[in-house]
Amino acid sequence: MKADSQSMLVSVKFEENHFRDEPRQQDFGFRLHADLEAALKRSQNFLFSIRKPEGFWVGELMVDSTLVSDTVAYHHWNRKVDLKWQRKAVHHILSMQLPDGGWNIYHGGPSEVNATIKAYLALKLAGVPVTDWRMLRAREVALNFGGVPRMNTFSKLYLALLGLFPWEYVPTIPCEVLLIGKWFHVNFWDMSNWSRAMLVPLAIISHFRPTRPPKNNVNLDELYPQGFHERDLSLPPDPERVSLRNFFLWLDRLHKLAEWFAEHNIHPFRKRALKKCEQWILERFEGSDGLAAIFPAMLNALIALKALGYADNDPEVVRAEHELKKLEHETENSVRIEPCFSPVWDTAIVAICLRESGIPAGHPLLKKSAEWLMEKEIRFRGDWHHKNPVKVEPSGWVFEYNNKWNPDVDDTAMVLLALRLVPTDHPEKRDECFQRGLNWMMAFQCKDGGWAAFDKDCTKNILEKVPFADHNAMLDPECADITARILELLGYEGWKTDHPQVQEALDYVRRQQEPDGSWYGRWGVNYIYGTWQVLRGMRAMNLDMNQPWLLKARDWLESVQHEDGGWGERCNTYDDPVFKGQGPSTASQTAWAVMGLCAFGDPNRPSLRRGIEYLIRTQNPDGSWTEHETTGTGFPKVFYLKYDIYRNAWPLLAFATCKKIIAGAAQKNGEADGHEFSPAMPATTTTATLKP
Repeated sequence: MKADSQSMLVSVKFEENHFRDEPRQQDFGFRLHADLEAALKRSQNFLFSIRKPEGFWVGELMVDSTLVSDTVAYHHWNRKVDLKWQRKAVHHILSMQLPDGGWNIYHGGPSEVNATIKAYLALKLAGVPVTDWRMLRAREVALNFGGVPRMNTFSKLYLALLGLFPWEYVPTIPCEVLLIGKWFHVNFWDMSNWSRAMLVPLAIISHFRPTRPPKNNVNLDELYPQGFHERDLSLPPDPERVSLRNFFLWLDRLHKLAEWFAEHNIHPFRKRALKKCEQWILERFEGSDGLAAIFPAMLNALIALKALGYADNDPEVVRAEHELKKLEHETENSVRIEPCFSPVWDTAIVAICLRESGIPAGHPLLKKSAEWLMEKEIRFRGDWHHKNPVKVEPSGWVFEYNNKWNPDVDDTAMVLLALRLVPTDHPEKRDECFQRGLNWMMAFQCKDGGWAAFDKDCTKNILEKVPFADHNAMLDPECADITARILELLGYEGWKTDHPQVQEALDYVRRQQEPDGSWYGRWGVNYIYGTWQVLRGMRAMNLDMNQPWLLKARDWLESVQHEDGGWGERCNTYDDPVFKGQGPSTASQTAWAVMGLCAFGDPNRPSLRRGIEYLIRTQNPDGSWTEHETTGTGFPKVFYLKYDIYRNAWPLLAFATCKKIIAGAAQKNGEADGHEFSPAMPATTTTATLKP
């Protein structure tokens, strides 16, 4: 409350000193307000204050209650429950319960079936009485959803481990999928990077079915509205008798028969497949902070090792538990868990923001961040080469601290945007690093012209029909936001629109535009994110921003600006686009929209001015912003992220971008703006070109 009160005082002071005494028609384009400059400086100082001594930035990734709920369930399965830790977990879960009794998967969202039942189970395992009013409300919400049978496959599998759901109704994940070569039309490498990491250990678990009922005899019988009848527990078939879904359901029954043969040691490939899965996991532990360095894969891998018979004191088990524990934030009364860490992504973003906002080229702290980023380059041919066998020198960056098997395109693009700006005492090293990363990234352009996150052409829709694909993440499709970010980089580096790869990318972006002028945002919420990134990318490519299709995007952004001058959008837009642009204003999304409007180069546009006013007005005295909403996307409709760094980094880049177009307008009109400002160019720009 204190920060909010101070923010209100800043708001009042700002309004009184500048906009009640000055006419609204004042030419904002040629005279910087002192408040903009002051807000920018406060933001810079705050970001420097949260920098890690090693030279990087990392903000917390905040998520829903499911990670803590899953961990409680795991500890009961593992028969090792720390009661003190469990009490903290209970406090955290209860703190996130909604007034209706359920739990949601993003801030401000409605109750969701998987999150609600997982929380209910965790609380029940921890000893919260079912007669507790909070449990009674949760039970009512869960039953209104249809109970346990309406949960997704991965959730049911976790329940089956505790004997709370029949294994016969859990879709089989066959180990043999790893034995299918790339010669087959659909194979293991056609799945998304993150699905592969989750499914390999689950295939081991699916084979052994290591069921361990809770010691306190907890069950979920009350959450089976129709009892344990097949008609309610089995996956519903497609109404059309001949369909891919029904084919895969039939295939699952065949897998169940194969499981019977495997149990009786007469499955011809099972022993070999299990060994292959085990080796795959252990191999990918190397150079990574746990399997794929993400919570679901790490937890699944730990359970798989124990199912394989690894002892609790085995070094692989100890390491897996240690990496999982590192994701926890334990306080005196609570514990919360991050799905992974984001230091590379956060450092690149903050470095860009600071440099573009005028931090000088020789700043020692920025130099240190550049060195840190260069050291994080991955010079290893990871799993990406299965989908992209082109002969390119290994490079790329990841999201996390260590995850050498899985460099990704989006993080690489953001790091390259940073490296071209941030200073270094080793420019030759930086340029070589930049060139390798650029060549590697360009090799991932997909056949339709766009770029995806991890792999190339990972788009075989048939995989979405398999019974265990209800986590909405089997594929890694191209998306407009990543493609536009790459175009932004190429534009800054002087690539022309007649370059074949640029032409294909521009055509892809044009095809992805929505009828109302917006773009879908795959990795940020949602249409504000996608539209901002496309407009910024098109401006960097020096396109004529007065083209109708681009003006249509500008008009859409302005149409969803709120009365307070900000922008906001919630994750429900992934469920129904009718909610586009609706939601409380946030600092991060307002910054995105402001930068989208800046792409048109008009500093006097009222919508732009109001957006800047909003950001200045809502800034806290310490230079930060307060933001509760969830604006990051993991798996649309399933899992979302709140990047804590977003609320404090993107507004600074919005200020810097606005200053740049003000300076440009002033220069164009032969006037001085009264402030020293260099328009966001690096001390030494790279001269990278695509190598064959």
